[in-house]
Amino acid sequence: MDTSLNPSEYEFAGAVIAVANYANITLSTAESLTGGLLATLLTSVEGSSSVFRGSIVAYATDIKSELLQVDEKLLASQGPVNADTALAMAMGVTRMMRSSLGLSCTGVAGPESLAERPVGEVHIAAYLSTTGHSRAQSLYLKGNRQEIRVQTAIAMCGLALDVLVPLTDLERFPDISD
Repeated sequence: MDTSLNPSEYEFAGAVIAVANYANITLSTAESLTGGLLATLLTSVEGSSSVFRGSIVAYATDIKSELLQVDEKLLASQGPVNADTALAMAMGVTRMMRSSLGLSCTGVAGPESLAERPVGEVHIAAYLSTTGHSRAQSLYLKGNRQEIRVQTAIAMCGLALDVLVPLTDLERFPDISD
């Protein structure tokens, strides 16, 4: 299996780091189906240590509850794959890592469906602790396991930029080619 990422995926992560640095915002991630892929992308960027606080890979449902403080009643009633769980994970990692912005994902990468959730159902979320602003998105992705994981990490970068750019006076993303 080819697990390599292409250069544009690293550039997208570079934009997140550059804008977070510009906005003086720290980042953390809570990842389930991506297994730390977003953290890998973000920390591959030079200078990421100035804004990236850390990551929790909460693959198992009990870890979502125990480490990220996702409500057990929510997990019991809705399961681990839903937008509310993703939002709770983002809030939890923000608290745990003492970061400004928490990003999270939960979903089914496949090859098998999970508790009646189809392969490709993914939920991502962002929580900005400085304002209490939160946003969750539900995605229905196509592809094999690795493609779904990569698409999820890139979607999380997009969500991060959607939250971060309005916090700046940027009219465009900073040049990340330097």
